[in-house]
Amino acid sequence: MQNTFVSKVTKSMGMEEKPKKLVILYASQTGNAIDAAERVGREAERRGCPVSLLSIDDFDPSCLPEQEIVIFLVSTTGQGDNPDSIKVFWKFLLQRNLTQNWLSSVSYAVFGLGDSSYQKYNFVAKKLDKRLSDLGATAIVERGLGDDQHPSGYEGALDPWMPTLWKAIYQKNPKLFPKGPECMTSNTSLMDQPKVQITYHDVDEGALQFSSIPVATKQLKIADFKLLEMQIESTRFILPGKLSGKHPPDCFLKMVKNDPLSKADSGKDVRHFELEAISSSIEYEVGDVVHILPAQDAAAVDAFMKRCNLNPESYIRVEPRDNKENGQSHDLRNTLKVPIRLKTFVELAMDVASASPRRYFFEVMSYFATAEHEKERLQYFASPEGRDDLYEYNQKERRTVLEVLEDFPSVQMPFEWLVQLVPPLKTRAFSISSSHSVHPNQVHLTVSVVSWTTPYKRKRTGLCSSWLAGLDPQKRVLIPAWFQKGSLPSPPPSLPVIVVGPGTGCAPFRGFVEERALQSQSGPTAPLLFFFGCRNEENDFLYRDFWLFHSQKGGVLSEEKGGGFFAAFSRDQPQKIHVQHKMREQSVKIWNLLTEGAAVYVAGSANKMPSDVLLAFEEIVSKEGGVPKEAAARWLRALEKAGKYHVEAWS
Repeated sequence: MQNTFVSKVTKSMGMEEKPKKLVILYASQTGNAIDAAERVGREAERRGCPVSLLSIDDFDPSCLPEQEIVIFLVSTTGQGDNPDSIKVFWKFLLQRNLTQNWLSSVSYAVFGLGDSSYQKYNFVAKKLDKRLSDLGATAIVERGLGDDQHPSGYEGALDPWMPTLWKAIYQKNPKLFPKGPECMTSNTSLMDQPKVQITYHDVDEGALQFSSIPVATKQLKIADFKLLEMQIESTRFILPGKLSGKHPPDCFLKMVKNDPLSKADSGKDVRHFELEAISSSIEYEVGDVVHILPAQDAAAVDAFMKRCNLNPESYIRVEPRDNKENGQSHDLRNTLKVPIRLKTFVELAMDVASASPRRYFFEVMSYFATAEHEKERLQYFASPEGRDDLYEYNQKERRTVLEVLEDFPSVQMPFEWLVQLVPPLKTRAFSISSSHSVHPNQVHLTVSVVSWTTPYKRKRTGLCSSWLAGLDPQKRVLIPAWFQKGSLPSPPPSLPVIVVGPGTGCAPFRGFVEERALQSQSGPTAPLLFFFGCRNEENDFLYRDFWLFHSQKGGVLSEEKGGGFFAAFSRDQPQKIHVQHKMREQSVKIWNLLTEGAAVYVAGSANKMPSDVLLAFEEIVSKEGGVPKEAAARWLRALEKAGKYHVEAWS
């Protein structure tokens, strides 16, 4: 599906100009926008339309005026943040030298993927739509907004949006759909061309070039790290854009401390992890995040291999299939250049027992089902009529690839299709809860071990958090890690700071406090005011002794230093008390710090907390500043634009 972008060959070069292609660009953070873009591309190709499908960071933005029709599918992350892949493209679009008619010959459509439980719902799609219009481009269809809160997820908006899109494209350029927007080629004609091809090698050849290594040994050599690093880089480079951490890990970590922070009978399992670098030095600032690649359950991997009749000891090379005979050249530029053990490839690249497969997985399965009743059910799931039932069966239940395959035993999919369609094993991001200045070779994490019950009462657990919680510090298990700038910039010691971090949202602020305490030993530091919240003082008061220590005897959280520490325990009394209630109690202190130039940092659950906290700030500014609520809201928006109101929130 992903076509390498080929710049227009001009007639002045004496060559015939190639037919225009429908350009589809996606910006994804977790993979949803990629799946949506690939689906739009497949549907266009089935109508006979030539397609160029790319991650937006693989597209040269200076070539945008040369395109006829461009479809954008973009996700929004966090509190209205851009996905990493669109940042360079967006910066280019904001250049002041671009005129109002720069894109006057371009038609476009935008589909956004977001979550309406966040305050800035689909913010990236909305601002992209406006900017393209400001630069003279013409929208051929009203932007679509996919919502994770819809009963069918983003597809609830994508399904009705696409027919409108095809009609608009046909009106703009009928040549793109030779037989009209409704006429499609048979799906079966597309089933013999997976994106990848796999070459099998002799065991001796593979073992010599690229043998696997144990990830839990007492004596690990530099060669072991290099080999595992090479395996991770190679296997995770096969499908560009699908994975974070496309480069080798920054380092390998080992667990040195695994301590519970919440009481055993509290209904939550929150852990404090201390991880130590064992392969190279690490660098990060407070407010940064670390991405960790978890290991999959060995029994689940073995069950997947058995179900798919795969030989775990085979050695394979994976490379892109060349589709030039179809006028396409897929943008699978990276090839597994040396053979790797098939089981190792599955372990490192394919999420077989945690992530749910996408809708297209069921469509492809239907072509390989030999039992008629299974084929009919899969075809129904892949159809627009079966969309809601598929969502109930698959996404809501978080059925895994392994579980789905076991539910349809007559399906035997070639391994090439499995490599293409099984969701990639993704890294998980965690806020760092330590100061590098205090712990030069360590990174600390505050992690809630994820577990939930599905609508059909099946127990589910988070892959990475459960894996970390099960690690024994006495065993040197290798943990691949990548460090990345977070959305909470490190504050200088002279900057007054107001932080709000209920629950595990306190994680980055533990690092803030550690760092400011160290800074205070060599010079004066500005006040630090912290609002923490949890359910019960006895059960889940995370880092209680740490906060109280720094709030006493002139510590960086003490009122003598102009700051303070205030905790809200929501369930310790009949009427719930949250962080915003404690903030209102300290409205004078907050207002004084704001007028002194304080920055605001908010971290925690994205449910209602960030908007409730913002509302509390608006009320405080209105009350203490003596201005209307509307003026207070504008004042806080200006604070945000000035880079002094930061939010890091997660679902």
